[in-house]
Amino acid sequence: MCFSSFVCVCLCSFDLKNIWILLYWCTEVLPLAVTALLPAVLFPLFGIMESKQVCMQYLKDTNMLFVGGLMVAVAVETWNLHKRIALRVLLVVGVRPALLMLGFMGVTAFLSMWISNTATTAMMVPIVQAVLEQLNSPQKGENPLPISQSQENGMTPEEKLENSSNPQDKLIIQDSHIPLEKPEGTEAEEQVGEEAEEKERMKMCKGLTLCVCYAASIGGTATLTGTGPNLVLTGQMSQLFPQNGDVVNFASWFAFAFPTMLLMLTLAWLWLQLVFIGFDLKRTWGCGAVQSEKEHAAYDLIREEHRRLGPVSYGELSVLGLFILLVVLWFTRSPGFINGWATHIFNTKAEFVTDATVAVFVAVLLFVLPSEPPRYLCFWRTQSFDTEPPRGPTPALLTWQVTQRKMPWSIVLLLGGGFALAKGSEVSGLSRWLGDQMIPLCSIPPWAIAVILCLLTAIFTECASNVATATLFLPILASMSQSIGVNPLYVMVPCTLSASFAFMLPVATPPNAIVFSYGYLKVSDMAKTGIVMNILGILCITLAINSWGRAIFNLDTFPSWANTTASITTGG
Repeated sequence: MCFSSFVCVCLCSFDLKNIWILLYWCTEVLPLAVTALLPAVLFPLFGIMESKQVCMQYLKDTNMLFVGGLMVAVAVETWNLHKRIALRVLLVVGVRPALLMLGFMGVTAFLSMWISNTATTAMMVPIVQAVLEQLNSPQKGENPLPISQSQENGMTPEEKLENSSNPQDKLIIQDSHIPLEKPEGTEAEEQVGEEAEEKERMKMCKGLTLCVCYAASIGGTATLTGTGPNLVLTGQMSQLFPQNGDVVNFASWFAFAFPTMLLMLTLAWLWLQLVFIGFDLKRTWGCGAVQSEKEHAAYDLIREEHRRLGPVSYGELSVLGLFILLVVLWFTRSPGFINGWATHIFNTKAEFVTDATVAVFVAVLLFVLPSEPPRYLCFWRTQSFDTEPPRGPTPALLTWQVTQRKMPWSIVLLLGGGFALAKGSEVSGLSRWLGDQMIPLCSIPPWAIAVILCLLTAIFTECASNVATATLFLPILASMSQSIGVNPLYVMVPCTLSASFAFMLPVATPPNAIVFSYGYLKVSDMAKTGIVMNILGILCITLAINSWGRAIFNLDTFPSWANTTASITTGG
């Protein structure tokens, strides 16, 4: 089966009962959250599924995992914990161009692992903008001082000299009106030098802003709750392969995706360095050089922003503690190489406790625990935080009003619509038909299939949202893998990561749009840089899935849970 035939099968795979949803999802004629509700209307009307069955798809375990994780992220944002972490790291790495870019990318990637990519970018870009303004401001001696600084007692320096009684001052005035002769070519050389410096400044602005949106997209792939496609994967696995034994959980995904993220982030940093800054060790790394006044000003700006946050509050410490508790519980619930705490206590007979249980538990604690030290800790309260004991009820760490305002509820509907669409494809027989059409793919090596699918997904996600891309592709890939006898995770995991690698267009992701709105970039800048980023991403994914991914997900064998599901699907 040739590549063009494979593409045709993918494009023709949705019958007329699903074509409207597909078109609306790709073109965004309606808001995506509204489009996600269409299965609840169309599937009962077309006789595909009963309304009760469709509506049950909209609030699954994966949705609750997303809701709980987002509530913790909202608490982190509310208490400015993310900004404190970002500024502190920037103070450590310094303001040399190479290290500054590394600091911005590292902080952005880390924060986007836990809070949304959009919120991370929206918080980081103003910091980048302020630092760039300091780095691009004129140094002393380059331009005259502002009028407000040069005037004193309402007189300019010339007026002060004219009114002076000192004869030497008169000579200074006369000499100042004598034109100075400049060597030939000096003005032209200065103009060329200024143009070159301005070009370098603009390149640095482009590089430092691009690195933020790229790092946000890359960092979100490292955790299961970091970005939408990861949640779509775990939801589709639970729905299409209910006997998979929780093969994709927080710990297993982190073990695979975190090293992949670090590799991709390093390559992205090197690529952006090469394009926008260069590898001049003295200029970019500061080897053997003294910091300029601009760099001192930029560093002082970051330090001042950090100082304005004030001392760490009790609420920040509490949110940080709950965040650490959440991560520890996620990692130790079912680490894979040993039985976790959930297996010993709750899951001896069935999988009662999942990652969603942990996320919702910690989210509930945010609404229970106080934002100020309780009354019985009044002494510690006054000594440590310099605040008076509360006279009335103490507000909680997170209120429902703040949650309702900051939560992206549309993503919950979007995930539910994707699950409903996948279930409709399965019930209508589309998955079975699609699997039969892809049997000739057995002649293509599995690694080549994975590369081709990653390329298709990366291209498609430039035009559609990453969640919509994963929702449309993953059920098709699951059916294909069953038909050709390949472990479903071998093709589903790479395409899930590829759905997040939207680097080429401003409209591809909200982080790209935020960065583009600051005016430093052209579409051509993002496209030329992004196409290499996509290639690097596919290479990293191919390396990861064929090395440590094989060991983590046991990809060398066709699992029994996929074989059983395949026989049921083809036999029904």
